Amino acid sequence: MTITLINTPAALGAAALAARKQLGLTQPQLALAAGVGVRFIVELEAGKPTLRLETILRVLHALGGTLAVDGLVTAPISDQAA
Repeated sequence: MTITLINTPAALGAAALAARKQLGLTQPQLALAAGVGVRFIVELEAGKPTLRLETILRVLHALGGTLAVDGLVTAPISDQAA
């Protein structure tokens, strides 16, 4: 498992771009696999900071990745409200 430190939208975009290219996918192919528009892929790879997290997660999943958060104190599941 590879861990990539992401601390800016630009870093997330660069990681998504690198993963897409490593998989040999075009932007339209990734968009289709993730169920998003090509414009979303373009904006994600460009590091646009205002993209929806839910949609970013769909793209990461289509690339075979996951999102992990490190260093936060977690509350018991019963205390986590939406």
